[in-house]
Amino acid sequence: MRRRLISSTLAVVLVVIGVFGLSLVIVESRTIRSSAQDGVDSEAVRLTGIVENRILAGESVDARGLDRQIADDRYAVVRVPGHPQVHLGKRPSGRVIASTQHGDHGESVTVEESRSTVSQEVGRTLLVILAVALLAVLAAVALAVLQARRLADPLTDLAETAERLGSGDPRPRHRRYGVPELDRIADVLDASAERIGRMLTAERRLAADASHQLRTPLTALSMRLEEIVATAQDEDAVKEEATIALGQVERLTDVVQRLLTNSRDPRSGSAVDFDLDEVIRQQVEEWRPAYQGERRSMVLSGARGLRAVGTPGAVAQVLATLIENSLMHGAGTVTLHTRVTGNQAVVEVTDDGPGVPPDLGPRVFERTVSGRNSTGLGLAVARDLAEADGGRLELLQQRPPVFALFLAQEIAPQPPRENVIA
Repeated sequence: MRRRLISSTLAVVLVVIGVFGLSLVIVESRTIRSSAQDGVDSEAVRLTGIVENRILAGESVDARGLDRQIADDRYAVVRVPGHPQVHLGKRPSGRVIASTQHGDHGESVTVEESRSTVSQEVGRTLLVILAVALLAVLAAVALAVLQARRLADPLTDLAETAERLGSGDPRPRHRRYGVPELDRIADVLDASAERIGRMLTAERRLAADASHQLRTPLTALSMRLEEIVATAQDEDAVKEEATIALGQVERLTDVVQRLLTNSRDPRSGSAVDFDLDEVIRQQVEEWRPAYQGERRSMVLSGARGLRAVGTPGAVAQVLATLIENSLMHGAGTVTLHTRVTGNQAVVEVTDDGPGVPPDLGPRVFERTVSGRNSTGLGLAVARDLAEADGGRLELLQQRPPVFALFLAQEIAPQPPRENVIA
């Protein structure tokens, strides 16, 4: 493209220079010849006047008095009746430009100038025109190169940007080139890059969330299956464990559906009025074997008969994340305390562990933030799940740690309870 731009620009300039240069040469040649003829005519008129004045004054007309009146490159012949001819200057050879003027007393003056002088002047003019044309061509080439670079380099850059987008690098470059059409293309590519970047971020976030969120129900399902194997001789126990395992599978399916829904629109919750006590009881049953294996206990306290507005599967996943964090990073007894504040039901999860380090407290819900060599996704995903249905997840206290899940609550609770589950 660059070569075509330079060639086309140079062709246009050469055509323009050829047309106008040829016209200028013709005009200047005619002007020089006309000027030379006018000069010879003027010289003849001037000499005729001088000769006539001398005749009237009775002076002699000879070469001594007139040799200083003729230019060096011209030749003149003065003819006076009854007197010999007077020759002034050196007679030119070859073709000449001549002019003859006659006076009132019969005298005549002929002035000649060699055409080679005119040809030399035309040649000098032609050289000047050629030099100017050459400078114009060089300037045109330089401008063509600059213009080609101004147009070709942005196109190359835009092609590289499009190639980067196709290779999975959606970072916008925010480069502009001073050409409205090219800047418009750059705007479109940058907007597309931002959209692709958001899409890729959502996909990566979905993959990370899915891998993290599926780990908890899969762990619980694995524990249930292990218990089925351990109690295979007790038919009733096997049925009970199999039923619980099926519940885990259903919750796993719900988690997958929830993650897919959030990947499309993180605010498209499916909130309903549900029994919060049942969700808490389900989580306690799921995590009881793990806590028993660690010789730790779980305590339920606070208000009972609570109903909340939200997505049961999402709430269960949030509580599972908090309980799992207490199991992995906490110590001692884990307490799930329920209470009501205003029109909200609150579930607080705490343990006797060291809590959240002071430097991580304000950032504990940020993605990739973790002080215990974990992925740092659990609490961030849990907060997203809570906020999707209008709730919120907060760290109320760092030591000992107290995490609180706030949910909309419409039905009045029953009197408080306190149960210890080994």
